[in-house]
Amino acid sequence: MNRTRSAGASGRSGGRRFATALTAATMAVAGATGCSDAAHEEDRPAPAASAKPAALTWGSCPEAAKGVTRNPGLTCATVKVPLNYDKPDGTSIEVAISRLAAADPAKRHGVLLLNPGGPALPGLDMPGTIAPTLPESVLDGYDLIGFDPRGVEHSTPQSCGLEVAGVPGHFPYPAANGSITANVELARTEAGKCAAAAGENLRYFNTANTARDLDRIREALGEQKISYWGQSYGTYLGAVYSSLYPERTDRMILEGNIDPTKVWSGEVEGWGKAMAERFPDAAAVAAAQNGTLRLGGTPDEVTRTYLALADRLDRKPAPVPGTQQSITGALLRTVTYALLLDNKHLPTLAQVWRAAADLADGHLTAAGGEVLEQVFAETPPTPGVPADNQATMFLALVCGDAEWSHDVAGYAARSAADRRAWPLTAGMPANVWPCAFWKAPIEKPVTVTGTGPGDILILQNRRDHATSWDSGQGLRRVLGDRAALVGVDNGGHYVYHAGSACADGATVDFLTTGRLPDRDVFCTDVG
Repeated sequence: MNRTRSAGASGRSGGRRFATALTAATMAVAGATGCSDAAHEEDRPAPAASAKPAALTWGSCPEAAKGVTRNPGLTCATVKVPLNYDKPDGTSIEVAISRLAAADPAKRHGVLLLNPGGPALPGLDMPGTIAPTLPESVLDGYDLIGFDPRGVEHSTPQSCGLEVAGVPGHFPYPAANGSITANVELARTEAGKCAAAAGENLRYFNTANTARDLDRIREALGEQKISYWGQSYGTYLGAVYSSLYPERTDRMILEGNIDPTKVWSGEVEGWGKAMAERFPDAAAVAAAQNGTLRLGGTPDEVTRTYLALADRLDRKPAPVPGTQQSITGALLRTVTYALLLDNKHLPTLAQVWRAAADLADGHLTAAGGEVLEQVFAETPPTPGVPADNQATMFLALVCGDAEWSHDVAGYAARSAADRRAWPLTAGMPANVWPCAFWKAPIEKPVTVTGTGPGDILILQNRRDHATSWDSGQGLRRVLGDRAALVGVDNGGHYVYHAGSACADGATVDFLTTGRLPDRDVFCTDVG
């Protein structure tokens, strides 16, 4: 997971550099509860607002990163919210929001808040990114509302002063021999940096408070209810909001889903199995090009080639000509994870594997060099935002939402077992993260339930390696009769506008009519 900004936060815009795919795409970390004996505060009800938010002043949006084309109809505003909802009249912070107004006010149903996930992806530009994929019936019916969650980009951005700015650089891949000693030291160091640089206030930048911010946004917009579309981490945020404020939830779409009973360490530990289910899609693409790529004639042969290459790069990284970087086994796995998020990137991923193998052999071709140049292209920074903002907020959320185990020996044992069971992820998902050295969260995770009047449509691909089918099934069980599931026989992280007319039709029908399918649906129409 890495990224300094989100180019097309919904993940559906064309023409993105592969580095952007690496950054925005790898932000699909899913999580679950770790356990510890540290005390939490009691569960708290959703707090009442201390005063009605001030009227919004819509105007121009903050300066975007270089190369980002912003929808000219997008306007922005800020909403003041409490840092600590237990002290609503105390310190306040600002949350930046954006709006793409409904095309036909006479047909307007309400507002549709959008979140691209992460954790910690910004969302100001999401209305403009997703609008071209939506039919007139939806664009007429909703004001599309984007927002940067608290602490992210233009919403009182936070920084730990981390040396490694991108999230993927923090993925805890063990050493070539499976040792986690270096991971433990890095995790301890990064937790200490956040405690020293960001201090106590960082503990209030959690998902529960972000959901409370959504209700302040609702009030500021003058709406009785909100509709919501969340992707990846945004599914957990939406589920928390719908549980805190069931009477204020209208129509909700959750796409690429987190199991709320496994936030966060348990969800991460599911990555190994999910990767094993997704990887054969890319291996088949590479096998079909064996005449030119020479990676293997069957998916199994390609998989063995890939595992051997990753192990080789673990032991001897390959310097990339013209850069100060080297391809390591960890980087190869991270790029693979990123490009697996979208089927259209699978042919490129096969080329990356060939180029990495050639680089390791010392005879990189010109074509391979161009592929690697795209992979290593830097994503332009967002003006005024700390370079490590996304990594800081990623840690704040996954470490601050729920307690993680502090047992280092336990991490070593689980990582070794995970490495044996799921070699494609090399023991990383079960390894130690900075959360093992984090101060206890300020509150327990919100209990997500199926109680409430708002209807929820769950969209889930069968072979999603970032937020797995198992996770989607877990959320479906928790939401019960309040929800319906649309599953798709597809790989990758995105469901809507990703090749299934069946899933797209169910999504649009729900947004325009409010009707859920009568029963769960499994779509098999992906070509």
